[in-house]
Amino acid sequence: MINHFRQAIQNKEFLITAEVAPPKGGDPTRMLDMAKQLKGRVHGVNITDNSRAVLRMSSVAASALLLQYGIEPICQMTCRDRNVIALQGDLMGAYALGLRNILALTGDTIKAGDHKRSKPVFELESVRLLKMIDKLNGGFDFNDKPLPDQPLDLFPGAAVDPQSKSWSGLQRRFERKLAAGAQFFQSQLITDFDRLDKFMHQIAANTDKPILAGIFLLKSAKNARFINKNVPGVEIPETIIKRLAEAEEPLQEGVKIAAEQVKQAQQLCQGVHLMVVKREDLVPEILEQAGIAPVIST
Repeated sequence: MINHFRQAIQNKEFLITAEVAPPKGGDPTRMLDMAKQLKGRVHGVNITDNSRAVLRMSSVAASALLLQYGIEPICQMTCRDRNVIALQGDLMGAYALGLRNILALTGDTIKAGDHKRSKPVFELESVRLLKMIDKLNGGFDFNDKPLPDQPLDLFPGAAVDPQSKSWSGLQRRFERKLAAGAQFFQSQLITDFDRLDKFMHQIAANTDKPILAGIFLLKSAKNARFINKNVPGVEIPETIIKRLAEAEEPLQEGVKIAAEQVKQAQQLCQGVHLMVVKREDLVPEILEQAGIAPVIST
């Protein structure tokens, strides 16, 4: 099976990914409608795994549905809800269903979500999950026992936060994820591009693994202030909030700001990861305003 996302990385293309949430229920129609609008515009579509600890359809099942429509998924997998047996079982199942791209995540705290009485697992965290994927790719399970029914060939990635307050901690985690086998990195929401520049030159300079800058579509000044208040480590500049507040059409101003940020990221790193919660239909417009050509399908 051809992995076009992996191929684009090998070809040193400027990478475009976007994020879609699975449904909260059994009907994937809206998710598929949104994902179809990304076809031909992005190299991969991230399917979240109960993001913010809010219940959604299985990321493996939702990713497999996308694949049926010729849309290449990046299946997110967190350690919060599964022990090592369940993680390995889901990874084997994902591979059998044709999924190849996995974003290995630790997972948000249960307290952030809608099942606050649920018990978190966290037997592993993202670095150890990456190491486990590497073992499975090598033909061995978590206990170093051979896989009798063939090894996997998954393409693992990891998250990175260039705006982390702890520079030494950021460097340590990044290097550990590299050593554990991460083949690409998608960043958290970027608002400080000077900080991203510093990260690229001081921490990521010695790796050829692509870094995709997280670009978030701000829909209004109220939306921006909410993020500043509720998302740790994010500080949207007052200049951007003012632009949104004074705009006649705040959403269109948000699209313009996102396009400008895509252009900024082009000068600094190898790709962008677009987060446009519930407005995936605006991704093509953001990319057009940024001057990003459609992705050539092979």
